[in-house]
Amino acid sequence: MLPDAPSVAPAEVPFAVAGAPSATANVSGTSSAPQPVSPAALYYLLNFERALAWLAGRYDDIFSPDERSFLEAFRSLPQTSRALLVRMLMRKGTLFRASRLSYEEIGCPLHAAAPLVALGWIDPAPHLSLDELFALATRPELVQMFAGILARKGSRKSDLLDGLRATHGDPRPFDVWNPQSTDQVFHVAIAPLCERLRLMFFGNMHQDWSEFVLADLGVFQYETVAFAPSSRAFRQRADVDGYLALQACRETLETLAEGEPIEPLLAEIHAIETTNPWLETRRAKLLFLIGQHCERYQQWDTALTVYGACRWPGARHRRMRVLERCGRFEAALTLALQGAEAPESEEERQRVVRMLPRLQRRLGHPVAKAAVARRIERSALVLVRPAAPFAVEYAARDHLSSAEAPVHYVENALINSLFGLLCWEPVFAAIPGAFFHPFQRGPADLHAPDFHTRRAAQFDACLAQLDTGVYRETILRHLESKAGLQSPFVFWGVLTPELITQALDRLPAAHLKLWFERLLRDIRSNRSGLPDLVRFWPAERRYELIEVKGPGDRLQDNQIRWLEYCAQHSMPVRVLDVRWADDALATGDEAAA
Repeated sequence: MLPDAPSVAPAEVPFAVAGAPSATANVSGTSSAPQPVSPAALYYLLNFERALAWLAGRYDDIFSPDERSFLEAFRSLPQTSRALLVRMLMRKGTLFRASRLSYEEIGCPLHAAAPLVALGWIDPAPHLSLDELFALATRPELVQMFAGILARKGSRKSDLLDGLRATHGDPRPFDVWNPQSTDQVFHVAIAPLCERLRLMFFGNMHQDWSEFVLADLGVFQYETVAFAPSSRAFRQRADVDGYLALQACRETLETLAEGEPIEPLLAEIHAIETTNPWLETRRAKLLFLIGQHCERYQQWDTALTVYGACRWPGARHRRMRVLERCGRFEAALTLALQGAEAPESEEERQRVVRMLPRLQRRLGHPVAKAAVARRIERSALVLVRPAAPFAVEYAARDHLSSAEAPVHYVENALINSLFGLLCWEPVFAAIPGAFFHPFQRGPADLHAPDFHTRRAAQFDACLAQLDTGVYRETILRHLESKAGLQSPFVFWGVLTPELITQALDRLPAAHLKLWFERLLRDIRSNRSGLPDLVRFWPAERRYELIEVKGPGDRLQDNQIRWLEYCAQHSMPVRVLDVRWADDALATGDEAAA
């Protein structure tokens, strides 16, 4: 913990400061230091300092000397300098014009930046490429800078940039590009170190410091998880290095063009050493993406090698596809038979069932009879095409709904939400490796193969409530007490009192249990694909699930799996094929609901 940090245990440090104001630009580059401001005006700085205290309490043993020096030096800086640095870290990019860093609570940005420049954290005269200059300068400024070169005054900035690339390729300081300007450009040289700290705090690169502000303003609210002060995303420094190395490899993959060799990138990925299972999962996903890249450019041998070493779900099926596409049918059939014997998931079983007959026919083998899929009811509905663009699901809902049988558009929201409300405690259980900062929408291991087994007793206790009727009380209690809190399962915007009441009254507990059990078997795949509509008959205490398909639309694989599962367990479900009346008249077809 930093010596001057609040005397609060890291797990209890508050991360929200009420009253976050907007900054107002009203100072010039030569104004004096600002008058004292209220803490509320520095909400972002206070939150950043709390984050540093949080990190110091958890990662001191793996901090590098540079990171430790940063934390020590940061707290000794003047308040305005600390505030300016955090303002820049929260904005996009690392290059900023001083004239555009005007904040009432900071005052003169040049004055505030001076201590940062002295530490080497900010470069006050960075060499700017032509592209960087164009990103910072306005079009009138650029026309003035290149007045003797740019003949077409009406051209767009992009056209001006293209016209100058050949003759102005060397980077230069801003005052060399624009000698007439009194402005200054800052480069935040300390940004990579701060990015590493951000990664260590959040455990990912998609969340940033704005999470504090969004939580403060109530945009996002998170469950309070009483995890231990020792909880953290990374166990050792090599884990942080490994994450960043994998992230850099993924960014390289995204920029690879057709024909560029993939082997150097693969060598980089395999050279990353880690014993962290979580990072191995990230490596597996990256290898899967590389396999797809190789497929796209028909690099079959490399794709086979990559998929063969990849543990990401679906890699075995991709190997089957590649073997088939490059004409190695015997090898494809052998692998498909292995998949049929011991499928890794329902998704693989579904795909192998389709592939096997094709491979067997290709090789002249007897075609094994596939199990007859349970019939799913289908019906047709012709509707008048809406005058304005309108989703076909909503059109079907409005047509079918009545006072006696209300219809709701729920898709994946209802069943997932009921599961999330019933099983709130196990989902947010503070077990090792699940939670390590206050801004998590759900556990970090949500998609891990052992997510369910690590919480099996807690999930069993929740699902057992469906056998006793207690589940209603639990769902309604969490509906009220957890309202608005982020969850990977609960769709608060859909859960109207009417929908919840009708769902708890009409959906049998036995059906809820079957749905929830399937969710837990494969959360990654089974959170989606549920039918679009639910129809209730309150007087008859029954319901129906309806998957709506518009003209030209077809069932997706995950939808088929859900429909077949519901049909297998005798749940009322059907597919509704909707056509527009003008199309039906043109073809002479007629259909009724």
